[in-house]
Amino acid sequence: MIRPELARYDVHKNIKNKWIAEIPNHWELSRIKDRGSVKARIGWKALKASEYVDDGFVLISTPNIKNKDIDFENVNYITYERYVESPEIMLKEDDILLAKDGSTLGIVNIVTSLPRETTVNSSICVLRFNKTIFNKYLFYQIESKYIQDQIQYNKGGMGVPHLFQQDINNFIILVPQFSEQKAIANYLDTKTSHIDRKIDLLIQKSVQYLKLKKSIITETVTSGLDKNVAVKDSGVEWIGKVPKHWDVKRLKDIGNSIIGITYSPEDVLDDKFGGVLVLRSSNIQNNRLSLSDTVYVGVKVSRKQTLRKGDILLCSRNGSRSLIGKNICIDERTEGQTFGAFMTVYRTKYFRFIQHFFNSQLFESQSGLYMSSTINQLTINTLNNFLIALPPIPEQEDIADYLDTKTAHIDHIIETTNNQIDKLRELRKTLINDVVTGKIKVV
Repeated sequence: MIRPELARYDVHKNIKNKWIAEIPNHWELSRIKDRGSVKARIGWKALKASEYVDDGFVLISTPNIKNKDIDFENVNYITYERYVESPEIMLKEDDILLAKDGSTLGIVNIVTSLPRETTVNSSICVLRFNKTIFNKYLFYQIESKYIQDQIQYNKGGMGVPHLFQQDINNFIILVPQFSEQKAIANYLDTKTSHIDRKIDLLIQKSVQYLKLKKSIITETVTSGLDKNVAVKDSGVEWIGKVPKHWDVKRLKDIGNSIIGITYSPEDVLDDKFGGVLVLRSSNIQNNRLSLSDTVYVGVKVSRKQTLRKGDILLCSRNGSRSLIGKNICIDERTEGQTFGAFMTVYRTKYFRFIQHFFNSQLFESQSGLYMSSTINQLTINTLNNFLIALPPIPEQEDIADYLDTKTAHIDHIIETTNNQIDKLRELRKTLINDVVTGKIKVV
């Protein structure tokens, strides 16, 4: 993607700052605390989930600020007494919200509208600035690599990353004249909105192809390739009618489900020599093997828990429900290795056909019958009792060949689309950083 030539500032000044070497001559360096305030709830004042009410004052947390627009709907509510005890974090329009804890550390949003009285939980801090700062400009600067690098450098905490208010207060910000800040924010509003629209359209395209893929798989693993074949009622509501010569089976009747190994931190090795690779959820990305994040352990692995070519490896336990059931088919790359306790192997001679079943709506529907909103787990007993319509082996092979070809074509389209999305997101990040650090002149 070729970027057009953009205007540059004529004069820059060198500065002693580890985050940036030079800025436009008329810009200033300042600290956040010199231009505004950072407010956050301290320890949430012992509030318990049992104190939430059905309706009241909105309490937002980091999931509510992750998207472009703040989500004021999927929230918890607190009482008036809990709301007014911390007036410094009662939200106002133009407040900047920064996630300061956990995996969402550094996510930033701005309050453009306030549908009802709202406060924040202890994982979010509220930034307000004086009249020398145009808030939308500072929002873009905090979103930029320039400030995000400061966030990553200053984060602390054992296990769970955390930003302290003192560190946020001392972040070095770049301050042009107010009119220039406003012009930069308006420019970025226009440019990023244009990029965001393109991204949204590509996401819609990707989602539609994912739905098409699942639809093709579901239809084929229940109806086969012969559209004129005689059918019968399967006797199972979510399967419906199937070819007359197919049999309805439980997975435990045609294969074995095996749970992965457990190991302690002391078993983990610094390198792969002398150890065995443990495949985990992170090693399955977009239903493909990913070895960018590997763990090797020095433990004895049973023959049953040693991976074999043709094993179907599934994610069976995860904090995210949507990841339950994601899977790969083991090949020579990981044959002889093992898998972790949050994973399950399904071992069967019918693996080519059954893997497509695992990627169908039928598998998803049956999974949903056994998982609740609080338990994201697919147990061995549950998996064993899943029902599948099974054709004769020669027909399984024909179906698998057909679906391998069809899904590979769709996967290529999805991958190409997702690459375009990634490039646009990177362009967006680069544009924001270049503008708010003075590399590009927009006024």
